[in-house]
Amino acid sequence: MKTKSERRPAKTPRPIIGWREWIELVDLGADRFKVKVKVDTGARSSALHAFNVEKFERDGEDWVRFDVHPLQDDSKFTIPAEAPLVDERWVRNSGGKVDLRPVIRAKIRFLDVEWEIELTLTRRDMMGFRMLLGRQAIRRRFAVDPARSFVGGKMPRLSPARRREKAAGSRRPARA
Repeated sequence: MKTKSERRPAKTPRPIIGWREWIELVDLGADRFKVKVKVDTGARSSALHAFNVEKFERDGEDWVRFDVHPLQDDSKFTIPAEAPLVDERWVRNSGGKVDLRPVIRAKIRFLDVEWEIELTLTRRDMMGFRMLLGRQAIRRRFAVDPARSFVGGKMPRLSPARRREKAAGSRRPARA
């Protein structure tokens, strides 16, 4: 008789993700853009720094329009984005405060893998990272190594103007 471990098929090892990474947001605006994220296994949900958040209706469905500052320490470069509104949820932040946040679905890309996650939209001006990647987003996809960073590669050190251009692909700065 086979043991339990012999009956179970061998698991494929999961790729490693560090505690901070550059993630590409694929479908929020007219173009893709990259944002530095903190991988936080202590957070259930993922959050994106968004401001000028405005709900509206399109073809009878609820949508949300918002602006994103994808680069840390750069509040001038702005990317406008829109997405269908999935839900609004009460979320407790790291300071213990509970607030109602819009929830959207977004396709992200890391290490040549694309998948869809739920993102809450909130102001993260005072936080160190523009995006927080929570447990639900990486569950069953990656193993987190808290001693590593930028497993998927770093953004090259560039001038602020070139960094903006690189983060946004071919886009130019939009609404100020």
